[in-house]
Amino acid sequence: MKNVVLSIGSAFPEFNKKAVVSIEKGKEFYDLSYEEIKNSGKWMVMFWWPKDFTFVCPTEIAEFNNHFQDFEDREAVLIGASTDSEFVHAAWRRDHEDLRNLKFPMLADTSKSLANELGILETEEKIAYRATFIVDPQGIIRWVSLYDLNVGRNVKEVLRVLDALQTDELCPCNWQKGEATLVA
Repeated sequence: MKNVVLSIGSAFPEFNKKAVVSIEKGKEFYDLSYEEIKNSGKWMVMFWWPKDFTFVCPTEIAEFNNHFQDFEDREAVLIGASTDSEFVHAAWRRDHEDLRNLKFPMLADTSKSLANELGILETEEKIAYRATFIVDPQGIIRWVSLYDLNVGRNVKEVLRVLDALQTDELCPCNWQKGEATLVA
């Protein structure tokens, strides 16, 4: 049976999961709930990767981190996630130079329940596909992208789409922040 990916217009599922927020001993873990994010009144960008201690994933995670302030400037909460445990996330952050100073939480969906609800759980290995969700402050999914496990995504495109969605206007092909929108 194939998964059905939650798509545009769907409510993002509730969750309460462990997240890695630091590599400082005793301050590594945080219980992150979707209710907390919704109560912030901000947009949410949640991106998923298949496995920790792999090759493509850290390039994406580091690039999202490089653009962390860009998401903050757009009133968007940035969250990274995979089905690995919080202990594996913490070990990977300590081990990988590019991941030590992450500014966003690494969500641990160890039960795979959130990935399953989102419809992004790969059927054979039960790992998450490389997926990105942009969710508006009302909790509605406004954009979804899925990539093959072998292909990294483009963080600047995620920002471009977030900018376009936040205009609440018609944005033409290749539109960039600051350009004119369309009048219907």
